[in-house]
Amino acid sequence: MAVDVLLLNTAVVDFRREDFYFTDDLVGEGGVARCETRDMPAFSQSKFQQWIDQGFAAPGGLGNAAPLIAAAGLKVAVGANLGRGNASGLDAQGNFFRNRMAACGIDASALVSHASLPTGTTFIHRSKGCDRPGITYFPNANDDFDFQIFAAYVERLKPRVVYYLYSGLSKRGDANEGKDLAEFMRWCRSRGAVAIADSHTLTGKPQHLIDSATPVAGYKLLEPLLPELDIFFTSSDEARLIQNTLFPPIQATEATDRSYSDFLSVLADKYAGRGGRTRLLGVTVSDGAYEKHILPSGDASVPAKITSKFMAGEVVDLVGAGDAFRAGLVTYVARNLAAFRSGEMDFSEAVQMGNLFASWYIKAPPGRRYAIEPYEQMIGRVRGETMSESKVKPANFE
Repeated sequence: MAVDVLLLNTAVVDFRREDFYFTDDLVGEGGVARCETRDMPAFSQSKFQQWIDQGFAAPGGLGNAAPLIAAAGLKVAVGANLGRGNASGLDAQGNFFRNRMAACGIDASALVSHASLPTGTTFIHRSKGCDRPGITYFPNANDDFDFQIFAAYVERLKPRVVYYLYSGLSKRGDANEGKDLAEFMRWCRSRGAVAIADSHTLTGKPQHLIDSATPVAGYKLLEPLLPELDIFFTSSDEARLIQNTLFPPIQATEATDRSYSDFLSVLADKYAGRGGRTRLLGVTVSDGAYEKHILPSGDASVPAKITSKFMAGEVVDLVGAGDAFRAGLVTYVARNLAAFRSGEMDFSEAVQMGNLFASWYIKAPPGRRYAIEPYEQMIGRVRGETMSESKVKPANFE
């Protein structure tokens, strides 16, 4: 039976503890680092299982987005590599990830046991006085994403939307200067799927690179990929880094409405082409998102900011906010696929659905972040037909 959305690559288990001071040594306070498997701290499988049992673990990567889409009532599948081990054939992290996906009603049949590499693992630590946590990411088995293997799952599951997370975080997935991923997404479109992929912040602390307009080589991987995507949304920081890498750089003082609109216009002109199919591009910012769309006729919209209607309430944690936004956006597109393909979809409403998903996600503690309501109720909130999101307390997820 066909699924609505197939999410691929970057299966991760996030561990958060107050005593993970080693992350500060690896990336600095508030930094992000992509590390090698050989450098992963030598915690035992029993220690990982203990932390899982104590509630210090949560699914990350595609595990941020897939449960939200499933909770909205869509048929969802995930495909990625997990580490082999003694916990029902997987290592402790992989078994936890698979079980959590299954508990959310997600088709986990495309989760593959890797012969030698462990499950992707992230260690997260927030230092006192630091607004952002330090994130140390070990791709492990995600580094060996084999498109040929997962193409078979695309053929079997027949997804309406294929969502690849993330460009820049898999050695094999990013091989051939990103052309392999681009070809795979082109092939997915030839199978009738809408294609979306995103990038991840590919530098530890991006602000100094933004300020200095320094290119980041990893974003060159987007050059062959972008023309093959139907949907691409990136964060405000990443937009600046992509700008500095692929286009004439802009100065830090120019991070304004005009700069994000100009970025989307240049992105569309260079990579989206004209005509043939609907394209949706965007940049997420702290209070909403900018979007630009190109219709099958070739007509293009003027970039527009969609300010979130769901800002009220206290933020618990921003980690995963972008994934949650794209989960809401993908949910809307999958439920309005014919209108998306014809260019008749309400693009502003689609972005507002992303804003709603992100708002719920960042305001909930980790154990309650999947408590999205069914699509019909969520779209009612977007349209103002139900009580405001800020007055609703999501149910506990068990």
